[in-house]
Amino acid sequence: MATSGDMTFSGYGAVFGNVDSGDDVILKGAFAETLATAKKTGIWPAMLSQHGVYGSQMTPIGVWTEMKEDNIGLYVEGKLANTERGREAYELLKMKPRPAISGLSIGFRAKEWLLRSAPDEPRRTLKSVDLLEVSLVTFPMNGKARITSVKSEFNPREIEDGLREAGLSRADSVKAVAVFKSMLLRDEADQDTAPRDEDETAKKSNAELTELAARIKALIVG
Repeated sequence: MATSGDMTFSGYGAVFGNVDSGDDVILKGAFAETLATAKKTGIWPAMLSQHGVYGSQMTPIGVWTEMKEDNIGLYVEGKLANTERGREAYELLKMKPRPAISGLSIGFRAKEWLLRSAPDEPRRTLKSVDLLEVSLVTFPMNGKARITSVKSEFNPREIEDGLREAGLSRADSVKAVAVFKSMLLRDEADQDTAPRDEDETAKKSNAELTELAARIKALIVG
């Protein structure tokens, strides 16, 4: 069964300065060499589930489309594959009232590190690592390494059917879906700072949506 939507999500594969359950702490800059190599060669760290602990699970469940260090940690954006395991992961990420899985964890080889020199220090302070993969996990080693955003799929047919079941005409339902879609596209483009002459279009969309919302409210109340 195919899943509509692009099945994308984002989060932090690692958080700097936070001691994990293995008594390691990662410093900013630890991933710099790996990220530079990945962007140069096109060979990126894999996206696995639970670190591929079983042989068959070493098959990736998607691809990472963005990886970068910021002041928090290793920020990642990924796209799940439209496969059985990819769709399963996406459904777990979207579950309500909370995601069934929300952790991220890294698989790596340590390249440069400092060992504990005092009792109150972590076992290892990692200065440079060779990042092999970032996994969706149930129990992350670093409790702060979490998925922060999952993009919901936009299914026009389901929305249209729901509006018609609520009592809207087919024409109004189609119009409402078109307005919703235009607003979503506008929101997704909000990072584009180039000047655009779209004020009138936005006002028209908002006016149409307000009118349709009033009709829906009247149906529910009435």
